[in-house]
Amino acid sequence: MSNIVSIVGRPNVGKSTLFNRLVEKRQAIIHDESGVTRDRHYGISEWNGKSFTVIDTGGYVENTDDIFENKIKDQVVLALNESSIILFMVDCKNGLSTLDIDFAKVVRQINKDVIIVANKADNYELELNSNEFYELGLSESQIIPISSISGSGTGELLDLVVKKLDSDSENKNENLPRISILGRPNVGKSSFTNSILGEERNIVTDISGTTRDSIDTKYNLFKKEFIITDTAGIRKKSKVKENIEFYSVMRSIQAMENSDVCIIMIDAKQGFESQDMNILSLAAKYKKGIILMINKWDLINKETHSARDYEEKLNKKISPLNFIPIVFTSVTNKQRIHKVLELAMKVYENRSKKITTSQLNNLILPEIEKYPPPATKGKYIKIKYITQLPTRTPTIAFFCNLPQYIKEPYKRFLSNKIRKKFSLEGVPITLVFRKK
Repeated sequence: MSNIVSIVGRPNVGKSTLFNRLVEKRQAIIHDESGVTRDRHYGISEWNGKSFTVIDTGGYVENTDDIFENKIKDQVVLALNESSIILFMVDCKNGLSTLDIDFAKVVRQINKDVIIVANKADNYELELNSNEFYELGLSESQIIPISSISGSGTGELLDLVVKKLDSDSENKNENLPRISILGRPNVGKSSFTNSILGEERNIVTDISGTTRDSIDTKYNLFKKEFIITDTAGIRKKSKVKENIEFYSVMRSIQAMENSDVCIIMIDAKQGFESQDMNILSLAAKYKKGIILMINKWDLINKETHSARDYEEKLNKKISPLNFIPIVFTSVTNKQRIHKVLELAMKVYENRSKKITTSQLNNLILPEIEKYPPPATKGKYIKIKYITQLPTRTPTIAFFCNLPQYIKEPYKRFLSNKIRKKFSLEGVPITLVFRKK
């Protein structure tokens, strides 16, 4: 198992700032408002040749009526239990709080290595204030004063962390396939993630905008490992009213850019709307593998051919992107949720498929001879040779005498033939025409 280090503590002590510094990315959203971080957020840190997993968590609050604070509390306890080292973060500037004392009781019940990280020690006087945290009663824990904003003291903290780590453990997530779950708010993305993992990995409520960060989870299905990323709902720019939501949407788009396959989730009751088309077009523009997951299918009044009719209407709406597989699911009833992941892995394989030059020429040139490109300005176009270029996604080069005269409808014809002959379902294909 990988070494796991969790950053925990009450709200607004600087946990996400430290997390971003340790993973060397602006991965977690940072804001002065309390409760911005909700779910467990994972990243990879490396120090002195050792790598380990870091978990950012929301602020722990006892005895609260707030729905999110109660859910965050559950997420923090899960993080504590899966950690090998706990970074208990406190605030030198505001001093010891009753919330710190309450949380220390929870930490004491977990038999793990604990380091008290006294944040906001921005000068010598504040650094001296860190001594008051010995009152927490975590006698075996060392107190390391740091400033997560400036980075002061983080080197000493990391030295101590890697000293406690299991030297035989490594993180091997670098080259795993990445699958992101995208869609508008409240379509069931976090419920889907929780369902396949069999635990409440992500907070789920009926409130739109519950998920704020993009959250990675390692998953194994039929001996195939991959990273699945739950994202915040992407709504129209005009409807984004808060800074936090703006950053959430940006993180979702960033997750799309970093992924290999996008599962775009649609609410069956609401139907396919313009924002769904925007998300779909963006995924196609980035050349990602794509699956359309129609969720909440159990809530639809069905007739004999409901799924077929829905699929036909949907394919007309998304044309010319109608090469994308469509799966009808119910996350609450766990209907076909694993089929979605099987299909995602198939699309991933399609996206990285390599086709030999002889296969392309033997199967596609005869189709071109049957239906050659239309003549333009009295000039006939002759395609002589086809090959796949060495790119990460399928890019096919056609060598011909007049590449500038090949029109868009004929390009779609060629794409469809290649997709059909070589089983490239769910994958955008790039066609390049060069003069020979």
